[in-house]
Amino acid sequence: MKKSKFIVLAAPSGSGKTTLVNKLLKESKLDLSFSISATSRSPRTNELDGKNYFFLSKEEFIKKIKNREFLEWEEVYKDTFYGTLNSELENAVEKNLIFDIDVIGGLNIKKKFPNQTLTIFIKPPSIDELESRLKKRNSESEFSIKIRINKAKDEILLADKFDYVVENDILEKSYNKVFKLVNNFINE
Repeated sequence: MKKSKFIVLAAPSGSGKTTLVNKLLKESKLDLSFSISATSRSPRTNELDGKNYFFLSKEEFIKKIKNREFLEWEEVYKDTFYGTLNSELENAVEKNLIFDIDVIGGLNIKKKFPNQTLTIFIKPPSIDELESRLKKRNSESEFSIKIRINKAKDEILLADKFDYVVENDILEKSYNKVFKLVNNFINE
């Protein structure tokens, strides 16, 4: 039985990693399976429980932490948790798994599975552009956007800890770079 490979796309909120992940998932040639993260935040418009995220209450999330049900988890924002349930790895025994996760979570997966994990940091063109993207989402308050921008500044400092950094300035150009990296990793 071949060992699954893990592809981690991580980035500050609003960098476009989810868009890139969704495009990669449509590539039949890559045959990727999506690792659904758990979160304690509320769903955004059009997000479905069990498809985009496993939406848990803060109490449920903390209980799963105590029960050691997470491969990795992080309190990304105050009282807002994100993590990867161990069950997501168990469900992808013979598939390559793609993760759309926060920066620390991505580094933690690489630490646990160094040889079977490719990490790609998706870098926004600038903090101003990142702020503009977050505002266009219309899903965050001004206060929430400020928090995400401050967090992004810290996350960008960790970019050099990833295998590759791809600046997401022009979506198609960025996607082509990411696709090549993922395709090469899967087929090596």
